[in-house]
Amino acid sequence: MARPRQPIDLLEAKGKKHLTKKEKEDRKTSEVVPCTDEIIAPAYLTAPEKKQFYLLADQLKKIKIMGETDTEALARYITAQGLYEQAVKDLRKAQKERPKEANANILIAWAELLEKLDKRVDRYYKQATSAASKLGLTITDRCRLVVPKSDEAPKVNKFNKFGKVNSA
Repeated sequence: MARPRQPIDLLEAKGKKHLTKKEKEDRKTSEVVPCTDEIIAPAYLTAPEKKQFYLLADQLKKIKIMGETDTEALARYITAQGLYEQAVKDLRKAQKERPKEANANILIAWAELLEKLDKRVDRYYKQATSAASKLGLTITDRCRLVVPKSDEAPKVNKFNKFGKVNSA
């Protein structure tokens, strides 16, 4: 199975590809660059969610991976994250409200409630994590996106010091 195509800047930074200038130029012109002209939060987000949306959108634009077509994906992430946070709060609240009476029916109902809330937390966690991964918001995904910077000085032709040699 073929590996996903990598941007030419990343390949050059890794020093793994030896391409001609024309091949490099062709690859650069064929790469997709996200359009960041009008990134607008979807209307269904609440005011705090919109604030979070614009904060994350600005960060993603800085690393040049977010475009106008990604607004729905970011909105889904923010929605899933909000639902996850609310589910965690509900679960913690239910855990604190353990019935004091040792009535079996009450304890069974309480345990069933905890089980439902735990499943909700798990479902929303998976949704938020999946969306975050697709946007490059997790540590491992961000590591894949970052172009490594070379600490080495540019390579110099060691024969340049001799100047131009005439072949006769």
